[in-house]
Amino acid sequence: MRLRALALTALAAAAASVTPVPAFAQHVRRRLTDADYARAERLLGYNTSKLVFGTSVRPTWLPGDRFWYRNAIPEGFEFVLVDPARKTRERAFDQVKLAAALSSAADTTYDPYHLPFGTFQFTPEERGITFDVGRKHWTCDFGADRCTSETRQRSAAPPNSVLSPDSTKAAFIRDWNLWVKDLRTGQETRLTTDGVENYGYATDNAGWIKSDSPILLWSPDSKKIATFQQDQRHDGMMYLVRTEIGHPVLEAWPYPLPGDSVITMIHRVVIDLDGPRVVRLQMPPDQHRSTLCDDVACGFGPGREWDDVYWSPDSKRLVFVSTARNHQKETVRVADAETGAVHDVFTETTDTWLESGYNHVNWQPLWATNQFIWYSEKSNWGMLYLYDLGDGHLVRPITTGDWDVLQVLRVDEPSRTIWFTAAGKEPGDPYFQHFYSVHFDGGDLRLLTPDSANHQITLAPDGRFFLDSWSTPVTPPVTDLRTADGRLVMTVQRSDISRLVAAGWKPPIPFTVKARDDSTELYGLMFRPTNFDPARRYPVVDNDYPGPQTGSVGTRSWVPARGDAQSLAELGFIVVQLDAMGTPMRSHAFMAKWYGDMGDNGLPDQVTGIRQLAARYPWMDTTRIGIYGHSGGGFSSADAMFRYPDFFKVGVSEAGNHDNRNYEDDWGEKWQGLLVRYPNGTTSYDNQANELIARNLKGHLLLAYGTTDDNVTPYPTLLVVDSLIAANKDFDLLALPNRRHGFGMEPYMIRRRWDYFVRYLMGAQPPHEYLMHPPAPERRGG
Repeated sequence: MRLRALALTALAAAAASVTPVPAFAQHVRRRLTDADYARAERLLGYNTSKLVFGTSVRPTWLPGDRFWYRNAIPEGFEFVLVDPARKTRERAFDQVKLAAALSSAADTTYDPYHLPFGTFQFTPEERGITFDVGRKHWTCDFGADRCTSETRQRSAAPPNSVLSPDSTKAAFIRDWNLWVKDLRTGQETRLTTDGVENYGYATDNAGWIKSDSPILLWSPDSKKIATFQQDQRHDGMMYLVRTEIGHPVLEAWPYPLPGDSVITMIHRVVIDLDGPRVVRLQMPPDQHRSTLCDDVACGFGPGREWDDVYWSPDSKRLVFVSTARNHQKETVRVADAETGAVHDVFTETTDTWLESGYNHVNWQPLWATNQFIWYSEKSNWGMLYLYDLGDGHLVRPITTGDWDVLQVLRVDEPSRTIWFTAAGKEPGDPYFQHFYSVHFDGGDLRLLTPDSANHQITLAPDGRFFLDSWSTPVTPPVTDLRTADGRLVMTVQRSDISRLVAAGWKPPIPFTVKARDDSTELYGLMFRPTNFDPARRYPVVDNDYPGPQTGSVGTRSWVPARGDAQSLAELGFIVVQLDAMGTPMRSHAFMAKWYGDMGDNGLPDQVTGIRQLAARYPWMDTTRIGIYGHSGGGFSSADAMFRYPDFFKVGVSEAGNHDNRNYEDDWGEKWQGLLVRYPNGTTSYDNQANELIARNLKGHLLLAYGTTDDNVTPYPTLLVVDSLIAANKDFDLLALPNRRHGFGMEPYMIRRRWDYFVRYLMGAQPPHEYLMHPPAPERRGG
């Protein structure tokens, strides 16, 4: 039912449907069929990935720098063993014989190239392998061609625990306190006693992300734990309701917002297991912030490691960084683990924000020389610097230039050498990541990956070798093995995409346009139907993500599908992904273009970029332009419909943070700044609030959200809904019951998105309730 002011009481039913056809589409010339949608579906990732082989090498390293990896081949999967010393690449074991032995022992039939495990361990002297399938632990002897099993032993470690470096202990949370279990004896010891609800130890809750695992850092000798007591007792709460048969289920947890007078604070502590004894660091509580992301642990998954904290090798000192609430001040500090005494070493400030790298914390101490490596964009580019850890004075810059260090992957103190990735230093696409080494004194800067491509690096544990998987958006990966100084040892794997090409796949088209300033170069990808006809005029769809932490294009490596961009194009659209100003991997000024004005969202660049492309390519129809995106892209797509209503005619906005005053505090306060309330009742956040400009809507807008999205909650979307109703605007709304944040590639959402653009931008009729057929999740033991 079409949503009008009196229709919102039906919101929980979820989906709106038929709307009047716009003037430019009233002459429906075609009806798309199930076959059209099926052809588009064949280009989604779950179909294209089955047609490519040898595109990924994820090594499991063995002694002597050997490694094995699981490789996709037309028959299924093979296990490959690589020996750098011998420069050999061969099957890790005879899969045909193993499948026969396992089938006999398990009284079932296993295909040699669809074995029921994805990982294994060699037995001593590599005369066999062990692996897990379901509840059984198997051992297969190569010499005897025989497999035996035993009941799989449960891990002695408690769920959601963090193992000590010596693997003899596991730390875990119980009743807001930190405990440790001795895995040899089974004894559990309570390490803290004063933890209470919302004032517990090692708590993992940043509002937008949370888990039951502790956030902590074990000392190298496994005798101490660095962590914090997290104070959320007076934080504002977030509430969601899960739909059930019968009574609904309420979810409630601390979730601070920008401008809150009280937000999460952490009291840093060191816990000595001997006693146990809790040593509180002698300093005020810190903001719940990091130098990199909007959390204190920037990884994902269980047991996320505490970032910005390092132990000394002797387990006697800690060095860490305290980050200000608005990310404009960072202070390097050293603490005595025995006494809790804290010494401030160094401080950097800025008027925008500070970061320690691109998706990676790049600063770290050099204990042998009492120095530290620091990452800073103070020159407008992300560079490395060497500082003294005693008094904080600058020793020297390590890197210089108009390019960006991205990730420090290895530091070798004896040779005083750093290995790192960087972008923008070599000719060509400035987003291509290359691998380099440099000495601490800035000398002997070496390019280790010569091919003009995007390089994904995996280092051997001892650093003597690295795997370099290089590709571009249009050329598939080649994986080379190189020595630490860049010499080619061997090519490990070449991709085979012949079946994908035979199925009709075509690569995206890279392009460049000028930014809003008419001088800065912007980069993007364009997707056309595989049956493209230059004599036709195609409606254009902008697939947008505004940043600031990433852009619309994403990785510059080759992938068989980029979301549903090519699939949507296959229906008869030109789809564009453009990295606008305000996104990373360029200069700080480029990324900070709209700092404090998140409502900009890079949209001036999207508009001018599409206009330039249309002037270049007459088959792009600028009277029919749409836009869609998820999360930050949901924010920008609705924003585009309100700010440029005569340019963007159709929009699909999913899970958008439409007003960052209703999104987690760390995000808005980093990119928009601290909330300022003015005497006239306005605020410093009004320029980014979509609900304040929703009255400008002219075209067709579909808003979608998950009713239990605990990242970007439903409430920013509902603010926009309320404003659209107040302005008497027609729009469409899709509420997905009990969905979290990642529903954007759910088949139903994809189909509704395609239908929306087909109906209102193309002016055609979509097939009725086309049913997609994603594969069932792969089931595998181990």
